[in-house]
Amino acid sequence: MAIRVQTQDFDLGAEVAALRNGQAQVGAVVAFVGTVRDMNEGSGVSEMELEHYPGMTEKALEDIVAQANERWSIIDALVIHRVGPLQPLDQIVLVAVTSAHRGEAFQACEFIMDYLKTQAPFWKKEVTPQGARWVDARVTDDEALAKWGIQSGNSGG
Repeated sequence: MAIRVQTQDFDLGAEVAALRNGQAQVGAVVAFVGTVRDMNEGSGVSEMELEHYPGMTEKALEDIVAQANERWSIIDALVIHRVGPLQPLDQIVLVAVTSAHRGEAFQACEFIMDYLKTQAPFWKKEVTPQGARWVDARVTDDEALAKWGIQSGNSGG
């Protein structure tokens, strides 16, 4: 299980190949890549900046993956989350999960992303034509986490 918080981009193909390397028991690989959109809440977005607390953020990501590992029979998982200034089309996050069967890989990947969106200590600031603004947690993100039996309370959801 690998966790990386970094400023540099990542290569999806290379990361998935490394995750699978030499693991003949892997029957499924599910990967999610999140990217910067050029629009959010009705405004154009020219840049997004992600901040974090080093050490605390990695620990939170490790906890997320550990919870997924307790819930499903996964073989391995990788979470890469970028920080710093990002432009539309840039990759923000990669969550990749391997397991013997697709169901566990899909569920674990979705769980990690749902948890990451509400519980991981990242702060996003968008630059729009109206100026810079911090992005709050969304009720829909809290609702997605709730389906796993976890209440975040970030946005009153």
